[in-house]
Amino acid sequence: MKNQYSKSLHGVFYLAFYDKIHAFFAEQLFQLIINMNKKPTYISLFSSAGVGCYGFKTNGFECVATNELLEKRLKIQKYNQKCRFDSGYIAGDITLPETQAKLFAEIRRWNTEIDVVIATPPCQGMSVANHKKNNEMARNSLVVESIKIVREVQPKFFIFENVKAFLNTPCTDTDHQEKPIEEAIWSNLGGHYNILSNVLNFKDYGANSSRTRTLVIGVRKDIHHITPYDIFPKQTPPKTLRTLLADLPPLMQMGEISDDDIYHSYREFDRRMLPWIAQLKEGESAFQNTDSARIPHQIKNGEIIYNQNKNGDKYARWFLDREGPCIHTRNDILASQNTIHPTENRVFSVRELMRMMSIPPSFKWTAQDEKQLNALSFDEKKTFLKKEELNIRHCIGESVPTAVLANVAQNIQAALQQSELSMTEIQNLIKRENLSLADNLYRFIEQHFDAYPFSRLLQIAEYANAARSETAAYFTRIDIAFGLVNALPDFKKKKNLRILEPSVGIGNFIPLLAKKYADKEKVIFDLVDIDSNSLNLLSLLLKKLNLGSKFEFNIIHQDFLTATLPENYDLVIGNPPYGKVKASDKNLALYRKNATNKDTQNIFSFFIDKALTLSKTVALVVPKSVINAPEFQITRQQLITANINRIIDYGEKAFKGVKIETIAFIADQTDKDNQHITIESHIQETLIQNCKNYFFSDNFPYWLIYRNSEFDQIAQKLEFNVFQSFRDRQITKAHTQNSGNVRVLKSRNIGNNEIIDIEGYDSYVDSVAPFSVGKFINRKNVVMIPNLTYKPRAAFLPENSIADGSVALLTMKKHEKILTQRDLAYYATPEFEQFYRVARNYGSRSMNIDNHSVFFFGLLKD
Repeated sequence: MKNQYSKSLHGVFYLAFYDKIHAFFAEQLFQLIINMNKKPTYISLFSSAGVGCYGFKTNGFECVATNELLEKRLKIQKYNQKCRFDSGYIAGDITLPETQAKLFAEIRRWNTEIDVVIATPPCQGMSVANHKKNNEMARNSLVVESIKIVREVQPKFFIFENVKAFLNTPCTDTDHQEKPIEEAIWSNLGGHYNILSNVLNFKDYGANSSRTRTLVIGVRKDIHHITPYDIFPKQTPPKTLRTLLADLPPLMQMGEISDDDIYHSYREFDRRMLPWIAQLKEGESAFQNTDSARIPHQIKNGEIIYNQNKNGDKYARWFLDREGPCIHTRNDILASQNTIHPTENRVFSVRELMRMMSIPPSFKWTAQDEKQLNALSFDEKKTFLKKEELNIRHCIGESVPTAVLANVAQNIQAALQQSELSMTEIQNLIKRENLSLADNLYRFIEQHFDAYPFSRLLQIAEYANAARSETAAYFTRIDIAFGLVNALPDFKKKKNLRILEPSVGIGNFIPLLAKKYADKEKVIFDLVDIDSNSLNLLSLLLKKLNLGSKFEFNIIHQDFLTATLPENYDLVIGNPPYGKVKASDKNLALYRKNATNKDTQNIFSFFIDKALTLSKTVALVVPKSVINAPEFQITRQQLITANINRIIDYGEKAFKGVKIETIAFIADQTDKDNQHITIESHIQETLIQNCKNYFFSDNFPYWLIYRNSEFDQIAQKLEFNVFQSFRDRQITKAHTQNSGNVRVLKSRNIGNNEIIDIEGYDSYVDSVAPFSVGKFINRKNVVMIPNLTYKPRAAFLPENSIADGSVALLTMKKHEKILTQRDLAYYATPEFEQFYRVARNYGSRSMNIDNHSVFFFGLLKD
């Protein structure tokens, strides 16, 4: 019908109208299909033929977009109907703006959150098998394109796969600096993702061939109940070639093709090479032949020139009773690595390679059905293989084994289906099952261990434990524990470890520590806690976890601060209680007796103190006030001496239902040469590294973990340490009234060089005599600044007025300068506001203006 109008003017208008209508309804259908989609989604970059991410398709994932440079490989993905829409197949160089535009247009068109980004960039310049490296910096920077796309798309999970040397290989990062790929990944994505990298042999994770690769998995930090350990593939033993290939018919004649399987064929090669391999035993190379005529060679000008044997595995016959060898792209030739069949004089067939790489029979290499291909004549089959076989073999050689990514896909599916329990759900469960009783909680855990994910059981147990609030010990979420454990040293030179948890609770760190140090021969845990109920639950959980004989657990029911313990731990890790010891408590004198910092009553400070005497490596989650409060000045110096090299700032995000800011730190005296510190921020979603003396400078009264060049530029304009601060917390509502002789100003009354009257808010007293703040009444040059705010503003204290504890009163240390409204007006500027946020370390609660923090209310230099 459309063609009837194509030659007339009227037809031109009709065709334009027809195309618009067609496009409109096509888009509506597209959106309808997307809206009906309930499957998790993924994007695949550098996807080749889509062999690896086929494991995601077979596990119910929807491919939004896939990018591959070569059209002939992208076609294979189309044969497997990987994407629902043709626009999802994006051919071209992903570094080009036009290719990226297509990718992001497809993502926007789907209008859905992307669950996974998979990236397997080319490995030239990284592979140990590649002797032609030269300068591959730009090519390795394809990794950086993957990083940039992940940063832009913000998927729930990302997966990078590459060769063993991947992370140590240099690349050109987004800041145009050359650095190892691992550093580029962390600096760009570490603020948003919990990231784990491991070098794995894929033969232990679903493949049937030896393939040592680096796998990097990131989990977005707002997903609290999942860690990268949950996503990494689970171990599964490989099949030997004897088992794997048992049902395939032998191929003894060069050029032979199996009648029932076109992909099982004897690939032809130069017949003069046949004697080189004919007498080889399993594991032998033709270069080991004693007959010189059977050693690989060429004849040039009548002279025998023997081939080079760089890797030692060329022209080599593989083993029948092992898993398959590592499959390379040149698996089609004898001269590549370990390509020769264990019992037949040929390279492995495509079908054999597919089985070794765990590529399922359902995977299609062409648009034609295999039944049709197998029905072709012998000559037609030869023609087909001549055209397609090399491309297929190359695709197999550069792919991720399908079963490995299928394993990962299954783990993601399972993790996504296990939503995090809300506080309401936990409280309802505790109430319904009466879990606040220790016996009921113990019984519940025992009966439901297999019914709930382990992280959920930890949540339920911690929140149900009534003693938790009494000891001010808070539940350490699994993602919080992971971030700290993942940053710990590997202790590569140690075969055995001894680890102390001084306030173990129910052992939130233990499963992660067991995974972190799974390569050790023996790990001994000393697990200390003051709460017997927690230790009873811990014993049950350890029994249920059954972590293996290499892990030994000593449960110690004592107060860590008074317990006698060995002083030779490799690691002290934990989340100590945060409460204060009352002055009347007899334990305070005991705790202070052996403490270096005697200026505090905070329990966590005593834990830090003692932990630093027991191990050279200490990792604790503590209140954020440790980085700035005056009472922890000594503690900060202790941590500097102990070589603190990492701070993780959680803000208020670490503990549900608890209004407290926390950080984690790692102090590692075994790494004394490291003068840098890493600051990982959950509140700013950043990961930065700089010299310790920059963040811990003596020029400022406390640590500035967010200090940057903009802060420094503003600091140069200001004269610091000019004020002292006073706040009167005596005055409460009980002391004030609606009228009186003296006005009591509060934070909302303070404007930029003005006093704001607020009906129903303003307060008064008749006399200032009962209050220490009375000494400031009618005094000149007293500056008022609201406490606890990131909107600083200042005004002079007016006559016949005082201020309550919500306002800090600043007076000059020296009386040489007369303050003006211009001086005060600067504090209300956007420039000072941003400066002040950095000066207060982006705190939300530890923001009192005290005689440390008042330092930063400087005066502009003339």
